[in-house]
Amino acid sequence: MRFLDEDEELNPILSAVNLIDVFLVIIAALLIAIAQNPLNVFANEKVTVIKNAGEPNMEVIVKDGKEIKQYKSTGEIGSGEGTRAGVAYQMADGSLVYVPEGEGKDASAGEKASGGTSSAQ
Repeated sequence: MRFLDEDEELNPILSAVNLIDVFLVIIAALLIAIAQNPLNVFANEKVTVIKNAGEPNMEVIVKDGKEIKQYKSTGEIGSGEGTRAGVAYQMADGSLVYVPEGEGKDASAGEKASGGTSSAQ
């Protein structure tokens, strides 16, 4: 019986079994990390990721279901010609109200109906 005890201590396969257990734990942890990734292609969620916000090399990644779109910033400030389209007001509850500006009778009719002032102050 003494020879059997010595064989178990010197058996190299026992240390290999312990290494396999360690690798299985590492693989399970990596699979959990991959499953919780916000850009996981198997999740049907809408996700927006902004990389390097405010920097010239900013990227916006939008995932809608299984479709992923990537937008890259050129680092330039937007400019161009245009006209004023209206005014936006922020209400006390935090919501925004957009009042379009128009030329003609539609804009004046709206002012007359509200008494010329906004009651949402």
